[in-house]
Amino acid sequence: MTFFRILLLVALLASIAVPLSAQQGRPTPYRIAETGKEYRSLADAVGKIGGGTGTIEVQPGIWRDCVVQEAGNITYRAVTPGTAIFDGGVCEDKATLVLRGRSARVEGLIFQNIAVRDENGAGIRLEWGDLTVVNSLFRDSQQGILSAQNPGGRIVIDKSTFSGLGLCASDCAHSLYIGDYGSLTVTRSRFEKGQGGHYVKSRAARVSITDSSFDDSRGNGSNYMIDLPGGASGEITRNIFVQGQNKENWSAFIAVAAEGRSYSSAGLQIFGNDASLAPGVERNTWFVANWSRDPIPLGENRLGKGLSPYDQR
Repeated sequence: MTFFRILLLVALLASIAVPLSAQQGRPTPYRIAETGKEYRSLADAVGKIGGGTGTIEVQPGIWRDCVVQEAGNITYRAVTPGTAIFDGGVCEDKATLVLRGRSARVEGLIFQNIAVRDENGAGIRLEWGDLTVVNSLFRDSQQGILSAQNPGGRIVIDKSTFSGLGLCASDCAHSLYIGDYGSLTVTRSRFEKGQGGHYVKSRAARVSITDSSFDDSRGNGSNYMIDLPGGASGEITRNIFVQGQNKENWSAFIAVAAEGRSYSSAGLQIFGNDASLAPGVERNTWFVANWSRDPIPLGENRLGKGLSPYDQR
């Protein structure tokens, strides 16, 4: 073989080998922290943990994956917060993560562009068990988190953002919709740019919504900031609320027992909040509307022009 033919063969092999090595060098999306084993499929990683306890680390990248968790206690954690993106993946025509194990924890992940036929597409569909969400982002989908009923269950959301969510077509979807759960705790989180429905709709028996912001200034056809349709005990404190112009329902910021009284709201603490209309919005509305007959003693809240504190309906 001549020298020039050898060079040609080497060049040809290089042209083949580079793309293959580049493909093989792509990061494997999922790793079980406790074992160090890597998986191409989220379902494979979840299946490996099964009914046990484990942490699945998600590599940076855009992943069009989804999973159904049937058992166990599983943490889904971004290796680098804010760089692991679940984009549009849906299981069971419901959500990216369909959860019905004992518990789940979600840390540092982004969920986006999720839509299904019944208009309830969510980043997380919680059907059973406890859920903790920390430092995560839900955006540009029909819903952020949607739960079923679990009166003994607990949901905690901290330092997370819900943006560009909600829809009212044949029915309404919401940024955060919690069914009949034992408790819902939301802290240090942000809700913005609602596209229909409510920012937080919760049927949980007890709520604690604190130190969070509800920025409706760029909302589009949105409704209440917080809707407790069956009533609830607990607290709504130290939050910032701004109501925008483009509302489907602007008659209150916080609604209590608008669909009937499932739980007592007596003593529900609502104080230390800052509520106002967005610049350029002029209307008269109410901070709290109460359909129940339970006494809700409002503490001190800073209310802007056009807001009355309380309306018994």
